[in-house]
Amino acid sequence: MSNKWLRDNGMHLSWLIALIATLGSLYFSEIMHFLPCKLCWYQRILMYPLAIILGIAAVRRDYKLTIYVLPLTLWGACISIYHVLLQAGIFHESATGCGPVPCDVDYLNWLGFITIPMLAGAAFILISILQYLTYRATK
Repeated sequence: MSNKWLRDNGMHLSWLIALIATLGSLYFSEIMHFLPCKLCWYQRILMYPLAIILGIAAVRRDYKLTIYVLPLTLWGACISIYHVLLQAGIFHESATGCGPVPCDVDYLNWLGFITIPMLAGAAFILISILQYLTYRATK
């Protein structure tokens, strides 16, 4: 990707990914009636504001927002990775104290490995990479 393309489209693409992730999580809970576990809520708490922050940054072409976005995306990616490992059986749920909805429940399993936490983690990681590259392209 060229620096010009990143300057022109990086924030918009980051916003689009955050918006799709936000609408996807709302679809799973409100339409499909999948109850979110505690770790899903933490990921939502970190993703939902990104849809707003990145939308504003894209419209205003504010590339300095990366320093506010990266902590949210990196923390969200860490929670998602932990959640994926929990579903894979690497960690045991008793260590997390997930509450009434178990965190190791696998509501969605596309192609035998794509789960909801994996989708969230991919969104967090993609936004992180795009934000870093966009920030570098503007320097």
